[in-house]
Amino acid sequence: MNKDKQIALIIGAGPAGLAVAYELIVNNSNIKPIIIEKNSCVGGLSRTVYKDGSGVDIGGHRLHTNNEYIKKIWMKFLTVQNSPSIDDIIAKRDNKYPTNGKNPELEDDVMLIRRRFSSIIYNSNFFPYPLKMSLETFKKLGFKTSFLAGLSYIKSMFFKHKENSLEDFMINRFGNVLYGIFFKDYTKKVWGKDPSELSSEWGHQRIRKLSLFKTVLNAILSQFKFLKFKKETSLIDEFYYPKFGCSQLWDLMAKFIVENGGEIILNSQFEDFNCVDNKIIGVKYRNQYNLIDEILVNYVVSTIPIKDLIKGLDAPYDIKQEALNLPYRDYILVSFYTNNFNLKNHTDYKTINNITPDCWIYLQENGAIAARIQMMNNWSPYLVSDFQNKYLISLEYFVNENEEFWNKTDDEIISIALMEAQKYNLFSSNDVLKSFVIKEKCAYPSYFGSYKNIDKIKNHLSKTKNLYLAGRNGQHKYNNMDEAMVCGINIAREIIKNGCKND
Repeated sequence: MNKDKQIALIIGAGPAGLAVAYELIVNNSNIKPIIIEKNSCVGGLSRTVYKDGSGVDIGGHRLHTNNEYIKKIWMKFLTVQNSPSIDDIIAKRDNKYPTNGKNPELEDDVMLIRRRFSSIIYNSNFFPYPLKMSLETFKKLGFKTSFLAGLSYIKSMFFKHKENSLEDFMINRFGNVLYGIFFKDYTKKVWGKDPSELSSEWGHQRIRKLSLFKTVLNAILSQFKFLKFKKETSLIDEFYYPKFGCSQLWDLMAKFIVENGGEIILNSQFEDFNCVDNKIIGVKYRNQYNLIDEILVNYVVSTIPIKDLIKGLDAPYDIKQEALNLPYRDYILVSFYTNNFNLKNHTDYKTINNITPDCWIYLQENGAIAARIQMMNNWSPYLVSDFQNKYLISLEYFVNENEEFWNKTDDEIISIALMEAQKYNLFSSNDVLKSFVIKEKCAYPSYFGSYKNIDKIKNHLSKTKNLYLAGRNGQHKYNNMDEAMVCGINIAREIIKNGCKND
């Protein structure tokens, strides 16, 4: 290695961490990125887990962005499809494809174009997500409920709540009735807190400009094909998805980084910093052999939870305690590889064996413990072994690691998930060929409790001259994958400018 090279040490090989390393490599030859990653693979919260010839994403991740530079990076590694995928062919779908690209049936480094379908199950009925105020929706809700929902929405247009909480945010956009039906209980299940206890900042971050008016306007305008209009991210009809899952993209990025002078150290857990005069000069980590190593550094980019990062830094007692108590929601995915799937197609879109085309279904039935159902067949048929006859179905649970459910054995969790699958008629126990559990800590940074002091925490962290925070957990910000990558790219560009550090 050139002794003149500076070292940028990146903690975490998720989308943000990989973006930092990528940008340093393509724009500067004098800074070597080194990534340490606790897992045995890259991708972080956006990785794909492969089991016995099939793959399932941690949570599922649609690749969609309005940022052309991010799209350019994606397309550098995976070329968009120009011909039908195998499920398009079998189902005889009349899809349109770009003239330039690759055939997913002949080549592997392909980015699929997938139709977005998501639904809500409420009162044993399917509702489209995002909500569409169609005649069918009104019929399923019933005349009285629909009438009250309409009045409630009109009221919300003229009488706004002061947005002190997520509940205020949602009522202002959907009205009290629809909020109570479709958002209140589900949000509580996901976050473990009533929406009245959550910061409205979550809504501004995830829901942004979406409102019932925009949803209806989108539904109307989409009927007129000659009209071109920019859609909110929450209303997209299509998205990109790698042929073999999100990890295919991250693995290709990692390969590029390593082949061009970067380094990625897997199975390595951050332990501590060596600091002098508010500057990090060394990063200590526990390697795959359970030994402590140290890397001397010029810059550090952290994408790990702030509560883990703060342990390596000096901080006043009150700030350190606030950081250690920052709230997160943990995640459990229970996957079933089955012979059958009972949820049938409720759309005009053709599917194999006439199953529902949904990638996700949100469970809002009373008593449901699972929050979502994920169907990998609809993300990519190439991810599911024998996809014409078999199904990879997952139930997703949002919990905290100190809860009873998290601490159950895998067999106990599978048993509960199987009971729910049968209760909501997904498949029977006799249909199950294989099952497994994936647990992920700190999957979702939360917006309550000590989060109210996040600015104070970040202001203290900013005093460390060469430390940068990136990504969902690094910034304690529930952002999308493309936003995490933009953050990483901006940090890399600041580092290239001799560490010119902005917020």
